[in-house]
Amino acid sequence: MKATSQPTHRRFRYRDSVALRRDIARLELRIPWDDDTGVLLAPITVGSRVLPNRLAVHPMEAFDADAGGAPGEMALRRYRRYAWGGAGLIWFEATAVVAAGRSNPRQFYLHEGSVAEFEKLVAAVRQAASESWGMRHNPLLILQLTHSGRWSRPDGTPRPVIVHHSPSLDRLIGIDEHHQPITDDELQVLQDRFIRAARHAAAAGFDGVDIKACHGYLCSESLAAFTRGGRYGGSFENRSRLLLETLQRVRAEVPGLMVTSRFSAYDGLRYPYGFGVDRDDPDRPDLAEPAALLAQIRGAGCAIANVSMGIPYHRPYLGRPSDRAVPGDPQSPEHPLVGVARLLEATATLQQAWPDFPLVGTGYSWLRHWFPHVGAAAVRTGGVAVVGVGRMAFAYPDFARDLMEHGALDPHKTCVACSGCTQLMRAGDSTGCVIRDTDVYLLPGTNRRRRRA
Repeated sequence: MKATSQPTHRRFRYRDSVALRRDIARLELRIPWDDDTGVLLAPITVGSRVLPNRLAVHPMEAFDADAGGAPGEMALRRYRRYAWGGAGLIWFEATAVVAAGRSNPRQFYLHEGSVAEFEKLVAAVRQAASESWGMRHNPLLILQLTHSGRWSRPDGTPRPVIVHHSPSLDRLIGIDEHHQPITDDELQVLQDRFIRAARHAAAAGFDGVDIKACHGYLCSESLAAFTRGGRYGGSFENRSRLLLETLQRVRAEVPGLMVTSRFSAYDGLRYPYGFGVDRDDPDRPDLAEPAALLAQIRGAGCAIANVSMGIPYHRPYLGRPSDRAVPGDPQSPEHPLVGVARLLEATATLQQAWPDFPLVGTGYSWLRHWFPHVGAAAVRTGGVAVVGVGRMAFAYPDFARDLMEHGALDPHKTCVACSGCTQLMRAGDSTGCVIRDTDVYLLPGTNRRRRRA
């Protein structure tokens, strides 16, 4: 990413693509553009599967499971809409592998008692896809498995499980130096829980699982455990051990189930507390270790990986360029286009290092209805293989359908980067788009009646 100055934050005010592209040029950012978006609708081979297109729904938590962690009617509604919308890859939201690792009392939790409901969810998604698109349209369904680590709130109050101490993050959750990190033996037991959850995911009918290593959650934090001793800290080999061994074990012990990871290429925390960060300047990514990690993920037999960035509770704009910050968070100091470029460039650097290994990229939602033009250009130039959206999917679950049927997106259906969905999450409520789906999702403090399904 290149910018001649430090551009301040600006909201999305572009009336046409010419104005948008003029700002990209003015800021000297490497954000590509292609008028022809057809490449996004072409199939792509991932392992033994052929995805019907190169569009993906990212894992976006909505916190609408029941007390036991099973998906309910609102989850069924949401994922049916994604399937009806036509995306070739549906990456299901973060799902806890142990009850204590839930970030919210209503986060998905996969265990023996909830497998049957997850199986119903998968069946409903496959039925919606086939009824809408025919049997030849078979989206890849990946379930993200997680432990929330220092962000665990299984009963609604903080129950942090840390891999190592981090001054900035410790302050955010109110812990001191006496709080004990999880032990090596406990991490080994937790690895067993990931394997058990992977078996349940296979039984429920998912095509694959993602061992979540992004956004500062437990497996992500382990990648930055420079100050930790033992088997899981210090050297890169040790810091990547938890993720790598878990990937290898899923592949060996749950045959037939695809395994992958969504990982953060850059945390934005100063060294020695952040992964993928320049040791002298925390504002600069250093992709040497993320590239080495990607090589490990590929070597573990993964067929695809997903690249993200940032920690939502610390400098959230790094992973989520937006128009408005969540109330209580500081406004981004940078133009959102700078954040978009950072995400695109990190993914492109990694994709170009391994051109035969498909990566799913992020950072597109802020671009509204023009994101397919940037995504198509990224694909054509070898900067990414699959283009994914998260907040955009909340707002516009049929974005892929409109691109296929109309050749363009409707600007009146897109995400407006208002952070309302994150505000709902922070309030502990079920999460969705407060702008485009207001009959179901409302901001805290509103008194309009909510329809539950």
